[in-house]
Amino acid sequence: MRIGIFTDTYLPYVSGLVTSELMLKESLEKMGHEVFVVTMNLEKIKYEYDKENKVIYIPGVPTKIYDTRLTTFYNPRAFNQIRKWKLDIIHTQTEFSVGTFGRIVAKQLDIPLVHTYHTMYEDYLYYLTKGYFDKPSKKLVEYLTRFYCDTTVSQLIVPTKKIYNQFKEKYNPDEKINIIPTGIGVDKFIIDDQEKKEIERLTKEYELEDSFVLGTVSRLGKEKSVDKLIIEFSKLIDKISNIKLLLVGDGPDKDGLISLVKELDIEDRVIFTGKVPNEDIQVYYSLMDVFSTFSTTETQGLTVLEALATKKPVVAIKDDSYDVINNDKNGYLFETNEEFGKYINKLYKDKTLYKKLSEGAYKTALDNSSEAFGKKVYDVYKDVIDNYKKGYVFINDIKDVFKTSKAKRDNKKDKNQ
Repeated sequence: MRIGIFTDTYLPYVSGLVTSELMLKESLEKMGHEVFVVTMNLEKIKYEYDKENKVIYIPGVPTKIYDTRLTTFYNPRAFNQIRKWKLDIIHTQTEFSVGTFGRIVAKQLDIPLVHTYHTMYEDYLYYLTKGYFDKPSKKLVEYLTRFYCDTTVSQLIVPTKKIYNQFKEKYNPDEKINIIPTGIGVDKFIIDDQEKKEIERLTKEYELEDSFVLGTVSRLGKEKSVDKLIIEFSKLIDKISNIKLLLVGDGPDKDGLISLVKELDIEDRVIFTGKVPNEDIQVYYSLMDVFSTFSTTETQGLTVLEALATKKPVVAIKDDSYDVINNDKNGYLFETNEEFGKYINKLYKDKTLYKKLSEGAYKTALDNSSEAFGKKVYDVYKDVIDNYKKGYVFINDIKDVFKTSKAKRDNKKDKNQ
């Protein structure tokens, strides 16, 4: 099968979405399929085609919202190359820019389309609105999401039951929704001799010798609630004298979080590593004793699975995104700040319990492999292709896409009245 993945974000950028895309690409290729990628050029305003890795980079304009860019809805040069790929199916990973381009290509070349809905965009609106016009902005996001997922797409994929419930309640799409959690390449998190040396080097650099290290891997943005983690961590210092906090990642709130650490007078206890290359991330997980997160805006929480793969117990806020965590088996889900402190203290004091949860963590990671993920997505592709009705209609103008969408939505309204 020849598969085209359309996404706004891809390597060299590092994020949970990129990790998910790489897992899918690698697992499908192991199954013998060919995978092509169309994405945004996040480094320069230039069209590039990496023939060896089968990746098209469409030029994008910076939006001044973190590292994101926007591109035109249609790129003739990219389209001509995509046509040569002779794709069997298109899988979009975003509702905007490159995702819209994927929809147009699917229509023009009469290729079935699957879409994965990763993000509840309402949680990120403040980066654009700065708190102004919240209600109309949320309505606009809702309209655009409904528009995107209500036309062209044959079937939808969501990573968790949480997103399934939210999506079904808000948008009630006609298309079939498949719940497929993103898998993880467990082998990547097996530490080799070279990585052991790097762990030793970083342990000395960050002065983590003889420390009990609480850590997280996260974009340092408001929605990730890293500030709450820092505040609750500061309360543990009196109980655990050798505890330290390792914050792996970068983002727009970094300066504010550094200021918070200064205000709490815990600068000697908190380490900001900055952005870390994806290929080295397992080294940084290995520096931790316990992984923790206060974020309730995740759609799946891939960092939790990655931590489990490095045999780290997880203490996370109770949220449907972290349904792989089971109390007393591989970590703990807390509902209150008091519970958070209690669980961290418990893991610090009870070495036997810690060992048990470490072993449980690794078993959970094995149960959520990338191979299983790829197989489930492939089954969706096959089902879509087998039931796809060919009806070649070449679209000369992007307006045709919007007309098709409006007609479909109007028809749905009539049926519901």
